[in-house]
Amino acid sequence: MVHYIGTMTIKRVKKPEERSPVVVVMGHVDHGKTKMLDAIRKTNVVDKEAGGITQSIGAYEIVHGGKRITFIDTPGHEAFSRMRQRGARVADIAILVVAADDGVKEQTKEAIMHIKAAQIPFIVAINKVDKSNADVDRTKRELLDAGVFLEGMGGDISYQEVSAKAGQGIGEMLDLLLIAVELQNLTYDPAGDPAGIVIEARTDPQRGTTASVILKNGTLKVGEAIVTATARGKIRIMESFFGKRIKLVKPSAPALLVGFDELPLVGEEFIAGRAAEEEMRRRREEVTIALRLQPFKTDKEHVYNIIVRADVSGSAEALVELLKGLGKENIEIRIVDFGVGEITNGDVNLAISTGSIIAAFNVKVHTSAENLAKNNHIAIFASDVIYRVLKAVEEEIKRRLPREPLGVMKVLATFRGIEKRQVVGGKITAGEIKNKAAVEIWRREKKAGSGTIVNLQSQRKDVDRIEKDNEAGILFEGDVIIKEGDELRFY
Repeated sequence: MVHYIGTMTIKRVKKPEERSPVVVVMGHVDHGKTKMLDAIRKTNVVDKEAGGITQSIGAYEIVHGGKRITFIDTPGHEAFSRMRQRGARVADIAILVVAADDGVKEQTKEAIMHIKAAQIPFIVAINKVDKSNADVDRTKRELLDAGVFLEGMGGDISYQEVSAKAGQGIGEMLDLLLIAVELQNLTYDPAGDPAGIVIEARTDPQRGTTASVILKNGTLKVGEAIVTATARGKIRIMESFFGKRIKLVKPSAPALLVGFDELPLVGEEFIAGRAAEEEMRRRREEVTIALRLQPFKTDKEHVYNIIVRADVSGSAEALVELLKGLGKENIEIRIVDFGVGEITNGDVNLAISTGSIIAAFNVKVHTSAENLAKNNHIAIFASDVIYRVLKAVEEEIKRRLPREPLGVMKVLATFRGIEKRQVVGGKITAGEIKNKAAVEIWRREKKAGSGTIVNLQSQRKDVDRIEKDNEAGILFEGDVIIKEGDELRFY
């Protein structure tokens, strides 16, 4: 019998063995997902000899009630959606976290949508029940309105009241999780071709490309060939989520791999072992790298080029998708390049040559690159909060959009000024101008500079405003010398 996962063909034996579940925790950003994952990890990780988790590989394994459970602790909604779009069912079950003091929010609804689209079962954790303003009944009603039919309210979705901060209800929630998992009959073929999913990837300065993976079938071993749709290599090193060297990995266990020649994409499936090289040869001619730049054509009025950098590939792809969402009827967002790593002079030079904005998540900007960008008026927006980067780019795009001027003046005469100030006379050809207004200087249909009105006169008298078809004299202060024939646009 042949079982297809995405584009990969995997052989199965007649007697599959049970495997442990892979769990993803989703919900609103402020509803305690991180604290819950921390509480689960601290109370259930059993490898005491490792001295605690020493690295983050995007997932970890616990033991509860004698059963192993793998938790994925990195994907936000966008990264999870990207995995799903690639056909990767990385999680077997989800925990939807909703805060009892805040109820169902827009991001909660997004999480519900992503979970249902992935077609995986889920349970609900009603968090922060220890807070004085917690309202569990209201939260349950809001979940019902959002299409989540809880047990006791006309549905079969289990829920547990918890306090991640106090550790309350965590064990009971894990009990519910294991009960829900039993219905799925999760299995794997220990003798089958090793196959799984990339959940994170990054470039390590010392070790090269590293990838965090979840194995879903077979047994993964050091020394085996490994391929995805966009990357290939040979496994040189494998580590557990504790950072300990290991020689083999069994399904549902998370691992860090070193040995890819290229950076794989988050959500890609991989196969390893004997089938890997054959699979790569078959697909090399068919598969193109996702999201890479294609020949660019648009009929949009305004095009904004953006270069994206992030600490890991999953974050880079998530930011790319969010930025693309800024496109509107008359605005095209063009991703010139995206990738992993710190912002360097090369990135800034690319921005200079393409007129791009640089958007960066959770990476450093080299001092020399920062100075180069400043000297060439290249905007770099960097933060460790992805939505702050998005908001900053959105505001920059709004700032760059052409504005309708309040008034326009044709320059008829100019007079010698002092330092950056200059006296200019002309006729108002459209709208009106007001004293202290901002000014843009346009010369032969191109913007030549900008400044402000320091003083406005009509017939040698100070005035606050002058309307169309009247002549005006202004005292201008700005960064360019105005010439006769220029057009001044006032805002």
